[in-house]
Amino acid sequence: MENGSLKKWRFQGNKKLTTSSGFTVRGVLNSLIENLNVNDPRPTIPLGNGDPSAFPCFRTAIEAEDAIVDAVRSAKYNHYSPTAGLLPARRAVAEYLNRDLPYKLSPDDVFLTLGCIQAIEAILTSLKHPGANILLPRPGFPYYESLAAHIHLEVKHFDLLPEKGWEVDLDAVEALVDENTVAMVIINPGNPCGSVYTRQHLQKIAETARNLGILVIADEVYEHLAFGSTPYVPMGVFGSIVPVVTLGSISKRWIVPGWRLGWVVTSDPNGILLKTVIIDSIKGFLNISSDPITFIQGALPQILDKTKEDFYSKIIDILRKDADIGYDKIAEIPCITCSKKPEGGMFMMVKLNVSLLEGINDDMDFVLQLAKEESVIVLPGIAVGMKNWLRVTFAIDPSMLEEGLERMKSFCQRHAKKQ
Repeated sequence: MENGSLKKWRFQGNKKLTTSSGFTVRGVLNSLIENLNVNDPRPTIPLGNGDPSAFPCFRTAIEAEDAIVDAVRSAKYNHYSPTAGLLPARRAVAEYLNRDLPYKLSPDDVFLTLGCIQAIEAILTSLKHPGANILLPRPGFPYYESLAAHIHLEVKHFDLLPEKGWEVDLDAVEALVDENTVAMVIINPGNPCGSVYTRQHLQKIAETARNLGILVIADEVYEHLAFGSTPYVPMGVFGSIVPVVTLGSISKRWIVPGWRLGWVVTSDPNGILLKTVIIDSIKGFLNISSDPITFIQGALPQILDKTKEDFYSKIIDILRKDADIGYDKIAEIPCITCSKKPEGGMFMMVKLNVSLLEGINDDMDFVLQLAKEESVIVLPGIAVGMKNWLRVTFAIDPSMLEEGLERMKSFCQRHAKKQ
């Protein structure tokens, strides 16, 4: 009895949490890391997630580091945060985003969050009501599906079209919508596709959503990381056509995902989100959830205002070089194809032809064996909604990217079917 072996306990773990979190990016990457060969002396090449902060060439701006030090040493930010965030930080985000908008946001349009993940939680939870459904892109960012499952929000998927540069299939969107559809999500620049949408395509998305009476959730965590021929345009530009809720953070542009500072921003000059109680719902969610670190908020105005253009340009130049390396190296591997060179973000989607390989059944099998044999981590396409594809991160040190893709090429040659 002492050790409880004969006692019937009335508690047990929530099994829904284990199932809803099992196919997040983090969950899949953890499985691959567990499959690494600990006896391989070579360094592991991380082509699976979008966090290049470990590489010296991707070090954040000195102005950002100085802003953090100044905020901490000021001793002004050791207190709890207000629900929506510190007013100077919210004002700084509004002014930062206003540079690219045809109308002016105010601090009241900005809600600070604990990274972009909490921003996703805030808007999806605010939209949840009995029977509601939301439209998500395929391929996409799997956290949306995991969270929707956790809060019992129904999900429908529309396809992104690889032959059209991963544009949204707007005919599919129109066919999916019913009386319970509340919103559609777009991710631009694209995760996992490396796409950057044209102004014309974004306007068509806005007009389609307006005609259907649904909200557009614009995941712009990779904002301004565009290095191809298509310039980045924020979805908020079209806020006068359809209400837009923008999700963003400093994680990607400043290469500081561990600082956990994001935002939910409402681009809605017509005031529709206020009338439909979405604004109050976001506030209600934030009232019962954790706040972003106060001293990071205190540093935010300096980060957004003082970071020099040469830092942004340096990051773009490295990403462009990496994208070129990734696209060219993938072209050397017969069983893997990339339909379009990435133009933004940190990822590329490549199609895997398992019929050319011996002893490999699908994309999950491929990445597990690749991790074990070559110490290279790549995300299987099934994790982002596309079986027998791969999501390859190119945002790492260029020389390490070359080595990783050379190892992948060797792996494919070793497993190629004999002709």
